[in-house]
Amino acid sequence: MSRPFVLGLTGSIGMGKSAVAAMLEEIGVPVFDADAQVRLMQGPAGALLAAIEKAFPGTTGPQGVDRAKLGAAVFGDDAALARLEAIVHPAVAQARAQFLADHAAAPLVVYDIPLLFEKVGREGIDAVAVVSAPARAQRERVLARPGMTSEKFAAILARQMPDAQKRKLADHVIDTGTSLAQTRAQVAALIERLVPTR
Repeated sequence: MSRPFVLGLTGSIGMGKSAVAAMLEEIGVPVFDADAQVRLMQGPAGALLAAIEKAFPGTTGPQGVDRAKLGAAVFGDDAALARLEAIVHPAVAQARAQFLADHAAAPLVVYDIPLLFEKVGREGIDAVAVVSAPARAQRERVLARPGMTSEKFAAILARQMPDAQKRKLADHVIDTGTSLAQTRAQVAALIERLVPTR
């Protein structure tokens, strides 16, 4: 049985990946948002709460995971982070497989995965599009976010593969250092290339 063409969408913080994902949804492409799935599973009555509470006592409550407490429990501790990822990643992979099954009739689906190259890999993905912008634009966007500091930004970048390396590994690059209209045109052209109008 045939399945949809699977496009992986990724990009470093502040590159405009969320904006591109929204553009894809606007034109009717099903988008699996890995971050949103994690938030759902860690929210009130979330599927991962019991396992996270068992591994990191005191980090969950009626409202779900206490992100500050869980963050403090794993920050700077590679072994603790690996324990958390061993809980989260298989559950997200299962949800992704279900999403693909739910959209089996679509010509194309997109997996929006921030750490695609770093943590997930390309298995089950037919092509990867990297969302990219000049470093200066990225920095301006990220530092404009509430609560963001240069130190936090540097720490996030340190955990992410450099943009130049992502661009080399990509099958397609979407440049968001342009106007929204130009980015939207790039997205439409990419979809037309991947799944030409039948």
